[in-house]
Amino acid sequence: MADQPFRVLFLCTGNSARSVLAEAITNRLGAGRFEAYSAGSMPAGQVNPFTLELLQRHGYPTGHLRSKSWDEFARPGAPVMDVIITVCDNAAGEVCPVWPGHPATAHWGFEDPAAFQGSPEEKRKRFADIYQQIYRRIEELVALPLESSTPLLAKN
Repeated sequence: MADQPFRVLFLCTGNSARSVLAEAITNRLGAGRFEAYSAGSMPAGQVNPFTLELLQRHGYPTGHLRSKSWDEFARPGAPVMDVIITVCDNAAGEVCPVWPGHPATAHWGFEDPAAFQGSPEEKRKRFADIYQQIYRRIEELVALPLESSTPLLAKN
């Protein structure tokens, strides 16, 4: 693997829950081997409060997290991504910008916990369930031997 970390951009429509969770989890589990970002096609403008609460409860730093447009990562000077992963079905079906460096792409469909209707405790449970699903998937991602793995994820 090169000297720089493997860069991953997680995309969702609103960039307020799933993609933000994936960014935070990857940055923690990737321990310097991975550098994760998140963005949305139509950002909500703020991270969902249940997302922030859940991450804080698990000891993640959250002060830097924000809901932002994927356009930030298609501009000149933006970090060049190695892979773009959509985490919601809406974003997977949208026409994405042309990404610098032409990264690999993948889709991981997760239910949107922000769309769930219920009591605050029911919402917390739904967020926790989706967090666990994303966490397990990212455990698999960061365990890949990127130095000699599949061409999809191999870094030049």
